[in-house]
Formats: sequence, structure tokens, C-alpha cells
Amino acid sequence: MPWAFTHPIPSQMNYTAYYRVSTAGQGRSGLGLAAQMTKISNFLQPSDKILAEFIEVESGKRDDRTELWKAIAHAKKHNAKILIAKLDRFSRKVSFIAGIMEQGIGLVVAEMPNATDFQLHIFAALAQEERRMISERTRNALAEAKKRGVRLGRNGARLAIQRKSEAVSRALSLRPL
Repeated sequence: MPWAFTHPIPSQMNYTAYYRVSTAGQGRSGLGLAAQMTKISNFLQPSDKILAEFIEVESGKRDDRTELWKAIAHAKKHNAKILIAKLDRFSRKVSFIAGIMEQGIGLVVAEMPNATDFQLHIFAALAQEERRMISERTRNALAEAKKRGVRLGRNGARLAIQRKSEAVSRALSLRPL
């Protein structure tokens, strides 16, 4: 009997893709989102299918992100795995990531395709610590700037003046009505 090597037929994996950037500026530039989409596109196998994509511009500190919860609900409803480019785009909180995994929702990270749940927990802990260090560095830098006499919050004051001007113009345009 001759030996025959059979190749398993790749089974289709269904994914719900989630992309996130932290700031409106990052969202407007589109570069961070494009990089995430490229990473996910390179990860996908020909038989894989993205059932839906959810894009969000929101801080990763927050767990109450609207599009994230829509993605989670979609993945549950369609028995799909959540596909993200990088773990920190999903969350930088170990407890949040663990909670999602405990619900039985599969989480796949394109840059770590072979990561086990255990490894994802470890990387989540590292992401959480990085978030803490970023926050600490930002606070320290702002404190130094303040010591040097830099007036903080100028952008907010400038926006307030601009918004007031826009409101007055709008009110004046409505006066004849």
C-alpha cells in the first residue's frame, strides 16, 4: 500500500475584527488604523472570514467602549473569535482581558498568533504595567513643564474661545428668525 500524505483541509475561522486608536488625531490620520488592518490582513488565511469590523477612537483605559462591546456581542452571537492586531489595542488591563476570556470568547492577536491563554495573561500584565509607566512619565513631564513656567491647558482655553465665537455667530445668524 503506497504512502499518501494528506493535507488537512483548512477549516474556516470566523473573526470579528476590532481596531482602536487612542486619540482623535490618530483617528484622523488613519495611520495607526491602517497599520492594524495590515497586520490583521497579513495574519488571515485564505479560508478565514472576517464577519464584521469595529473601529474605535477611545482611550484603552476605559472598559466602557461602545464599539468594543458591540464587537464582543457580535463575536458571541456569531460564535466568532475577536481578532486584534496587538493586545494593547484591546485592553491594557489584565482583569478585563481575563474576564473576556473567562466568558469563553476566543481572543486572537495577529502579532502573536500562537499565544496561549496563559501567555496572553502574561502579555496583558506587561501591557497594564506599560500603561502605568506611560501615565507616570506624562505626569512627571507635565510637572516639570509647570515648574518651568509653561502654562498648561492652553489648547482647552483656545478651544473655549473658538466655541464661544462660533456660538455667537450662530446666534446672530438666527436672530432674524
